[in-house]
Amino acid sequence: MKDKIQIALLSVIAVALVALAVKQFSGDPGSNNNTSTVAATKTASSTPPVESFDPMANNTAPVDNTPKTTINFAEYEHAFGDIKQDSENKHIFKFTNTGTEPLIIESATGSCGCTVPNYPKAPIPPGGTGDIEVVYKPGKQENAQNKTVTVVANTEPKETTLRISANVQKI
Repeated sequence: MKDKIQIALLSVIAVALVALAVKQFSGDPGSNNNTSTVAATKTASSTPPVESFDPMANNTAPVDNTPKTTINFAEYEHAFGDIKQDSENKHIFKFTNTGTEPLIIESATGSCGCTVPNYPKAPIPPGGTGDIEVVYKPGKQENAQNKTVTVVANTEPKETTLRISANVQKI
């Protein structure tokens, strides 16, 4: 429901910005196009023109009002040791929601296509636990490899980095 409201609000803002841009750059005498006034002011005076306040021109990032919680992983790093090329290697990172709000994991992304995480999509209640399964398939990679999984959630900081390493041996 929140996503639909956010999308609707962003749509309204986008339409308003387009309308303002069209009005600004059209030759309408009724438009608020002050380009010639600004140019005349710049040539007639050395002081810069006073710009009016435009609330639609605010380029600040959206505020994240999601209630924050904390997450604690049993381990933040895992070493597979020696593994073979073209193998499939799984590891489960166990975590606990140590905060007072439900934990919502927005995404978990591997640093490359060879590292694929699977994470819970449902909120984890305070005190609840969960798993992030990471599958590492080195393909034809060789030697020492270090990969990361970035977990984005309603935590502070928003991102948590998990690390895996392996020594990939040629077959």
